[in-house]
Amino acid sequence: MQSIYQKAARLLSTVSVAALGLAGAAQADTLRLLTWGGYAPEDVVAMFEKETGHTVEVTLSNNEEMIAKLRATRGGGFDLAQPSQDRIAGPQAEFGIYKPIDLSKIDAGQFIGSMLEATKTNTTVDGEVYGVPHVWGTSGLVVDTAKAGSVKDYTDLCNADVAGKVSYRLKRPTLIGFGYAMGLDPFAAYGDEAAYKEVIDQVEAKLIDCKANVKTYWGGGDELMGLLRSGEVVASMAWDTGGWKLNADNPDITFVAPASGALGWIDTFVLPAKGKADDAAYDWINFVMRPEIAAKITDAAGNFTASKGADEYVSADLKARYQASFPPEAVDNIKWYPPVPAGLEMIEGAALDRVKAAN
Repeated sequence: MQSIYQKAARLLSTVSVAALGLAGAAQADTLRLLTWGGYAPEDVVAMFEKETGHTVEVTLSNNEEMIAKLRATRGGGFDLAQPSQDRIAGPQAEFGIYKPIDLSKIDAGQFIGSMLEATKTNTTVDGEVYGVPHVWGTSGLVVDTAKAGSVKDYTDLCNADVAGKVSYRLKRPTLIGFGYAMGLDPFAAYGDEAAYKEVIDQVEAKLIDCKANVKTYWGGGDELMGLLRSGEVVASMAWDTGGWKLNADNPDITFVAPASGALGWIDTFVLPAKGKADDAAYDWINFVMRPEIAAKITDAAGNFTASKGADEYVSADLKARYQASFPPEAVDNIKWYPPVPAGLEMIEGAALDRVKAAN
């Protein structure tokens, strides 16, 4: 026969278990995610919901719409958003639409270190970090290695052996890429308009000297793919995913990370200022940065993530292309786009107009 003390102990145990159950239920939140197409695949969402008990509501968007939505609500309506890293510091300083990231709640070991540090630096406002990296991509060189083996950096597009068979766009990436290949540092000059103009003036002169080598200045991805497939162009500035797509058809053509560094963009994770489910947001970040989960996002979105080791889980063909283009030292050498200060676009536009008009 149980004593009164045994009955009391059992009752207390039952109450404690019930309380823990209620606490667990209270932690199951709805995560309102504002993101890009492919970044929250249905199978990944289902796996996350099953594991955590959270539910996920996905709203697809782009940079301009994300900023507009968060500005309109002063950071309300969503619990996690994914703008590019150059859309964080400026909007935060002007509109206060984000809240700082609690880095203690992020599993930093799951991230490629150089990407995490670059994003923290580029999203810091008043000493607080507002973003961590997720999906990324680069522009660099797409080269027919059988016909243009000398092209290892942007300025190699001016080599005599590829004369008349190269292409690039008359856009900012060309100015920045050539600048780095010339030993300059365009991003370091972003904060000084006069210094930046000096950089662009030197690049402008180089592009004018190189103009005879250019078959055409490409305007769209389909146009460039056609030029490379036909052999009219044997080397060009272009995106990594385009080079890998061409490589699937012609093993001689592939993406090459330039010696001076590919130019990289990163879409991030940020917490909207009035988000109501921070715990669910951190749970999502840590879940999707697991290498095996990140690989599923790469399959859906077409781009790699900042998850360390995720390339081991993608398809064998894509893994081989990625690792050939991006050994670890090439990843660490990527030049990540910082926010663009006002006034620089006018300097760039004037230089590109003069290059286009030059004989």
